[in-house]
Amino acid sequence: MLDPQTIAFAHRLADEAGNVIRPCFRRRIEVIDKGKSVFDPVTAADRGAEEAIRTLIERERPDDAIVGEEYGVKRGTSGRTWVLDPVDGTRAFITGRHTWGTLIALEEDGRRVLGIIDQPVLGERFIGYDGASALITDGIRTPLKTRGCEDLSVAVVSTTHPWGFPEARQRDAFERLCGAARMSYMGGDCYAYALLAMGFIDVIVEASLKHWDVAALEPVIVNAGGIVTDWKGKPLGAGGNIIAAGDPRVHAEAVRMLEGVG
Repeated sequence: MLDPQTIAFAHRLADEAGNVIRPCFRRRIEVIDKGKSVFDPVTAADRGAEEAIRTLIERERPDDAIVGEEYGVKRGTSGRTWVLDPVDGTRAFITGRHTWGTLIALEEDGRRVLGIIDQPVLGERFIGYDGASALITDGIRTPLKTRGCEDLSVAVVSTTHPWGFPEARQRDAFERLCGAARMSYMGGDCYAYALLAMGFIDVIVEASLKHWDVAALEPVIVNAGGIVTDWKGKPLGAGGNIIAAGDPRVHAEAVRMLEGVG
């Protein structure tokens, strides 16, 4: 069980990030391309939010390690690691959409024990730990529960962008998965995973994600009753190809369609 002080500290980190990010949203701010072969945008919101979070961790929990998208790895000695993605979905952010969020995860000796998906403009915070997930908005805490889905034929399947699959055979496999589903939806970024935990999406499939992309998502979904693995149905490591599902039955179907591809 996580101690209340650690949970409160995680909320403070999300608050700190939101205070930096909100004034930048839907403003004409500089967008820097840090990509080498594909467009990979970063803004002052990304960098400023991570700086603020890291400063707070280093001041109050100096023995904890940090893994962040913008500023890399700081090693620790406590066995605890904070994994940070200050603005997950920067493309959504710079185009004025709300599907981005701040991702904050806590790992203890490699085990993901807490995750936060925070949308500070909407005032929505999704948090999962110790067997429960909840949406917190305006101080009201609403439990999260994935929905039952016995078969792909009645499932809603999602990904952020079909071009996010680097290999043609991966895209083809995802298209077959969508063809077997009732409905597919694109463009969700990290917010889609929150919707899965809420019971509005059944399966999310993505490829080539990083440690900071996935670490916070897993506790929110798993503690809401869902399942998160790689494409082979194995435990999700520090990124890679991901299947998130609300029901183990539809997850098993997705694995059967993707396990030989990823």
